[in-house]
Amino acid sequence: MAGSIDVMLRDLNLDTVESLPADFDPTTVINDILPPVVNDAKLVNGIEKPREIVLGRNVHTSSLEVTEPDADDEVTGEREAYMASVLARYRKSLLERTKHHLGYPYNLDFDYGALSQLQHFSINNLGDPFIESNYGVHSRQFEVGVLDWFARLWELEKNEYWGYITNCGTEGNLHGILVGREVFPDGILYASSESHYSIFKAARMYRMDCEKVNTLISGEIDCEDFKAKLSLHKDKPAIINVNIGTTVKGAVDDLDLVIKTLEESGFSHDRFYIHCDGALFGLMMPFVKLAPKVSFKKPIGSVSVSGHKFVGCPMPCGIQITRLEHINALSRNVEYLASRDATIMGSRNGHAPLFLWYTLNRKGYRGFQKEVQKCLRNAHYLKGRLTEAGIGAMLNELSSTVVFERPQDEEFTRKWQLACQGNIAHVVVMPNINIDKLDHFVNELIERRAVWYENGKLKSPCVASEIGNSNCLCALHK
Repeated sequence: MAGSIDVMLRDLNLDTVESLPADFDPTTVINDILPPVVNDAKLVNGIEKPREIVLGRNVHTSSLEVTEPDADDEVTGEREAYMASVLARYRKSLLERTKHHLGYPYNLDFDYGALSQLQHFSINNLGDPFIESNYGVHSRQFEVGVLDWFARLWELEKNEYWGYITNCGTEGNLHGILVGREVFPDGILYASSESHYSIFKAARMYRMDCEKVNTLISGEIDCEDFKAKLSLHKDKPAIINVNIGTTVKGAVDDLDLVIKTLEESGFSHDRFYIHCDGALFGLMMPFVKLAPKVSFKKPIGSVSVSGHKFVGCPMPCGIQITRLEHINALSRNVEYLASRDATIMGSRNGHAPLFLWYTLNRKGYRGFQKEVQKCLRNAHYLKGRLTEAGIGAMLNELSSTVVFERPQDEEFTRKWQLACQGNIAHVVVMPNINIDKLDHFVNELIERRAVWYENGKLKSPCVASEIGNSNCLCALHK
């Protein structure tokens, strides 16, 4: 946990890792069987079928069995030696996988060595973060400090907000949509088709009517289609998910245009609730010059971001902020806790606030601003290298997510841990990704493409429908 990946690689002497026992079966640890390559379409009985989703390996093929210790294990120490070997090998694999991590928005550049002294405590912030419970081993004082920081970032006074540190980004979305549903029990949920899947999960969990809105080629919500969908339900309040960075293309919905569309469609501010899903870019946009503001001075109801993405917390977590006036509908007294609770989960990881508090204090606004600038600069560099190599690529203006044509084999995709959808893949440029890593990736991609397309004899796919004609570099759109 302590130390960035580069420091860990320098300090770790992999030659000294203890070898596994002679009777240990390595196939129970790592099994590198890959699924077959999937084409865009295939013929079945003369009928063209769409691409099938490629699922990952079944973990049962590589799971580690839990077995009972032998009677003499305490004497021989064989069990401890076995487990130490397994963990050493696992750590080695983590170092290797981290070196080739590009497709998911996790900041892996962190050093939390100072917090190792607290790992021996079972810290649980169960219940309301603002009201202590009878369980005394908590970190509420750190949690509220973190929440205050984010409330200031989004321009909401201390006495006007309520929030908590969630166990993941999805929980923030589930809570935001739940608050909207409690404010408007008969409301219709509106979300763009490129919203995170957790938004549609919320609609299913809460049995809400949901309208999926079309998007522009950039991935941004299409407000013309939004207006058309609103017109179908003028008699019902609107609950809207606004994306501050979509999952695949990193597109930022125009919050001001969404509000204007609602107003022009006859929805007054007391008839709609807006949740802003800012998983990654919700923390980046405040530090981008001329970027539109996400602010509670606008008629929004809640904002959520992930703590394990741009901040770089080593465990999944998130921050959810909403208006205090909305939370009473959810909050309940819990005698068992001697507290109140308006969260979704009961027990909450009390270590996560410590990591967030530590990072916010070390970096501050200026530190985050420097990291945002670095990410945007490196993202532009990556897009430039791809287009120079004749690879169609797209980069939205406020984003560090570079979208490009999907690699032709799953082995390459899995090596670099690329996120794919349809005919496109993406790299999310985070603070831990430097120019050297991007060059290594692009050089290998160029080499592999020469094999896939037989040095130009075969045509590369057209991705104009996914990233636009101006970004596609196929034979038709060059």
